[in-house]
Amino acid sequence: MLNIVVLDGYTLNPGDLDWTGLERLGNVTIYDRTKADEIIPRAADAQIVLTNKTPMTRETISALPNLQYIGVLATGYNIIDTETAKERGIIVTNVPTYSTQSVAQLVFALLLELCHHVGRHSDAVHEGEWTRSIDFSFTKAPLIELADKTIGLIGLGRIGRQTAQIAQAFGMRVLAVGSGRRNPPEVAGVEWVELEELMERSDVVSLHCPLTPDTEKLINAERIALMKKSAFLINTSRGPLIDEQALAKALNGGRIAGAAVDVLSTEPPAADNPLLSTSNCIITPHIAWATKEARERLMEIAVSNVQNFINGKAVNIVNLRK
Repeated sequence: MLNIVVLDGYTLNPGDLDWTGLERLGNVTIYDRTKADEIIPRAADAQIVLTNKTPMTRETISALPNLQYIGVLATGYNIIDTETAKERGIIVTNVPTYSTQSVAQLVFALLLELCHHVGRHSDAVHEGEWTRSIDFSFTKAPLIELADKTIGLIGLGRIGRQTAQIAQAFGMRVLAVGSGRRNPPEVAGVEWVELEELMERSDVVSLHCPLTPDTEKLINAERIALMKKSAFLINTSRGPLIDEQALAKALNGGRIAGAAVDVLSTEPPAADNPLLSTSNCIITPHIAWATKEARERLMEIAVSNVQNFINGKAVNIVNLRK
């Protein structure tokens, strides 16, 4: 049987799922986490390696002569040196589409928190402010209604489209910018515009594009300066899409009203990340993908990817095209 090693299984399965489907396919060894200097000894005899965020560099891949397949337990695969894998004839697969609903749901969890400050108001009540109030109602910050506001989506793939549908249910207008398409497809209720126009017109800007050399620091000081002072910025995609120094400066200076991010340029963040000390920035620890339902789909697709590879019919390949 094939030797299968999971390098960092904890985030996918912290204990509420099981690995039974994978264990039927080979001799499986599962590590919760793997440090960089542990990868090679742990995967030395493996034909199949599964990883979420543990990197597979050129040096690592070159030191694993038995390796035939790398399965990424996520959609993004920038942690893999895909060119080295291709040179070696090693198939690399990812898991697309599993978290579409969950990520779009968090977009609005973050946006609604920016609009209603639910956590802040709940804390105030628990601290006794309502008990001491002379009025039946009080607010700690301005409250905002989403109906008739404009949301600008940078990227309109599966998650972007799901976000657009939810936005429309709230009565929002939807703008979108794609990846350099000259003739973008018609999407009901969505107006395609150029990036600069989107930044200027949107009350909410939400990022849904991949991280590439062209999109790194796509949201910089110049583009933030185009936004309305009342606008919000939301990022559930990739941290390096935003110039964090520029965003922190804009938030601290009142240039925009607020931001909410589920991803940062380095994860976990350094203690001096400027967004950590910015009061009007909500930060969640990369949880958009992590609902149980999404993780169940991720597990199912990851196991299916391995099964298809074993059967000689690999799918979701990101580095070899037949």
